[in-house]
Amino acid sequence: MTLTRKVLLLNASYEALGIINIARAVRLVWKGSAEVVELDGARVLRSQHFVFPVPSVIRLIEYIDVRGRQSRASSKRTRILVRDRHRCQYCGVSGTGFDLTIDHIIPRSRGGRTAPENLCAACFACNQRKGDRTPEEARMPLLTNPSALTYGIERAALCQAAETRPEWRKYLFLDDARTGAA
Repeated sequence: MTLTRKVLLLNASYEALGIINIARAVRLVWKGSAEVVELDGARVLRSQHFVFPVPSVIRLIEYIDVRGRQSRASSKRTRILVRDRHRCQYCGVSGTGFDLTIDHIIPRSRGGRTAPENLCAACFACNQRKGDRTPEEARMPLLTNPSALTYGIERAALCQAAETRPEWRKYLFLDDARTGAA
């Protein structure tokens, strides 16, 4: 169960870069590329010869300029699912990343591009039912019109993940926003 937990990755300037898995976090700390900022309680990761405390938040030692990497910061699939609020855009059923697929609104076989404006979240049943047709041909209208991916969608995903990890809130400046609004 410990290996499925996630770790918040911070830049050297304490700016949130994203979420990584525990194995990658331990490797970064082991290599000396990162340092542990906060531990994940008393959890430990054991190997044959070593015991590692499980980090909850790590910080890179060297600063990474992320401005040039903004467009490819997270996978397109995750960004599409967050944009569509983890809902099938044909029937409205909610699901996780495992329950939903990404559908080409105009099928690729008909010249549809793999661009955010032509992609949407769909459940397996709706994706299978639509097949190689357009939504109009399949009589399956979209609930919302797909839009381009907006800047800051990674931030929204981080904030959503922070709901279950309260120790991340101060690094995402969520406590400041809540007290400022009160």
